[in-house]
Amino acid sequence: MKKQWQLLLTAVMFYTRIRVPERINHAAETLNLATKYLPLIGWIIGGACVLALYLFSWALPYPVALLLSMAFSVWLTGAFHEDGFADCCDGFGGGWTKEKILDIMKDSRIGTYGMVGLLLVMLLKFFCLYSLGLPHAMLALCIAHPLSRFVAVTVIYTDNYARENEDAKAKPVSKGIDSSDLLLAGLFAILPLLSLYWWTPFSWTRVGALCGGWLVALVLVRGYLVRLMRKWIGGYTGDCLGAVQQASEIAIYLLCCVLWPATI
Repeated sequence: MKKQWQLLLTAVMFYTRIRVPERINHAAETLNLATKYLPLIGWIIGGACVLALYLFSWALPYPVALLLSMAFSVWLTGAFHEDGFADCCDGFGGGWTKEKILDIMKDSRIGTYGMVGLLLVMLLKFFCLYSLGLPHAMLALCIAHPLSRFVAVTVIYTDNYARENEDAKAKPVSKGIDSSDLLLAGLFAILPLLSLYWWTPFSWTRVGALCGGWLVALVLVRGYLVRLMRKWIGGYTGDCLGAVQQASEIAIYLLCCVLWPATI
């Protein structure tokens, strides 16, 4: 149990700004073992965003409260996944060889593709959650953060790490996960889906329809991005995992906008 607690704190240290004890192991192998807790980190981020949104909405109009909760999310994660998405937009948008794409993604400066992509992602998040209204936006946040991170974990399980020579400018990233850890990560990802039944007046049939829609959307998003990564760089990088998480999160919000009016 102590070892698992150490691994959870390692995941918290890598994926959030939350302070952990200094004695936590920083080794790459520890990060590999801690990857199974990435969806659980989604619980922390999603729960914190829901709490921030709820508290802000007491004193501020909903659009302002939503924008502030998004800013809080970016601060809490250090824009870790958003940065990866922007780097991927720059890399795959401006590079035509594996070496060039990886070099561009490693560059700390943001380019036109990255800026436009990041702007579109943040706007999509805002308008999707705004259109859902406060109660269902809170529910969507609870579901999207763990589930989208699990999609990134599945990429680690099925694909190879693309960088042959690691250096200090590349994001720290897990380079493998076994089947038992994948199953545990999946459990952490799907448990929040149970909130669909008790938080809102959904029947199990409607919950099944929603989950089926999300499954199809996430499989399509993941399939496209993995195919793109395999074709151009032969695997994934830390930036690619961030892009998968962000794209999956957007897909969940979009499906909420499409499916919830028909199921509520």
